[in-house]
Amino acid sequence: MAGKRIVLTGAAGFIGSHLAERLIKEGFFVVGVDCFSDYYSRAIKESNLSKLRSHDQFSFVEGDILTLKWAELLKGVSYVFHEAGRPGVRGSWGKNFEAYLRDNVFATQRLLEAAKGLKELKGFVFSSSSSIYGDAERYPTSEEDLPKPVSPYGVTKLACEQLCRVYQESFGVPATILRHFTIYGPRQRPDMAFYRFIDAMIHKKEILVYGDGEQTRDFTYVSDAVDAKILAMQNCAFGEIFNIGGGSRISVNNVIRLLEGIIGRKAYVKYSDRQKGDARDTAADIKRARERLWYSPKVNIEQGLFEQVQWQLKTPVNCCS
Repeated sequence: MAGKRIVLTGAAGFIGSHLAERLIKEGFFVVGVDCFSDYYSRAIKESNLSKLRSHDQFSFVEGDILTLKWAELLKGVSYVFHEAGRPGVRGSWGKNFEAYLRDNVFATQRLLEAAKGLKELKGFVFSSSSSIYGDAERYPTSEEDLPKPVSPYGVTKLACEQLCRVYQESFGVPATILRHFTIYGPRQRPDMAFYRFIDAMIHKKEILVYGDGEQTRDFTYVSDAVDAKILAMQNCAFGEIFNIGGGSRISVNNVIRLLEGIIGRKAYVKYSDRQKGDARDTAADIKRARERLWYSPKVNIEQGLFEQVQWQLKTPVNCCS
């Protein structure tokens, strides 16, 4: 299957599993890689992989990016999608930072090192984060605005971006950087806000909100994020950086009001102190992605929340708790 072989790290994750399914639909053979890190339950990731494991255009490799034999895995590969990494802003402080360095910075450098000099490699798409901007000086925020992360997690993602840049400039690795703004939808990680809110409301529990709830986020539905990745590959946008937002900037309090309408139940909200590392607001200027990639988000916040609620209602509690 010449020109149709892809390596996808983080294939068992929230976004990676959706991307793998889409790539298969596009006709690619996907080699999925995941180490089942301890950040959240392996059972959730196994559930994410359930459809993929039985597909003849998918093979799975369980292993650590730092120790895998990449010369073999990358043989004949046309594209690499690097989705793996340790997520989460609040958990990146203190002694945990070592794990973020290992899983984000060191792992990315290892993969880039393995990718250099591969003549058949047409693209290396790196999944970055709006966390690199921190408390931005203006909204919407463009790719030209100065990155000023406010969390160790954001620092590691920015370091990964710089590694992509230097490996491109020095060795010609065809890297594209996508700065994603908060992704949500079916299979969302259980530590993320929408998952926690929906789960609490379904089970008539209290919702914990950090801060006053008036902080805003530019939320991106998972299928739109996947579209952006496919478009980056198809348009050969290598050496470029793109903001990928969903066009659904909304406050946390308004998200909860929407969920009340969708679920048909009043939310019980407890407000707590704002957490260190949380940006006050995010908003993506996606002009560059629109013009260069023809990216246009399709799913609005009301529709996206409805889809995530329906998924969580159908998902066994023991799978995602």
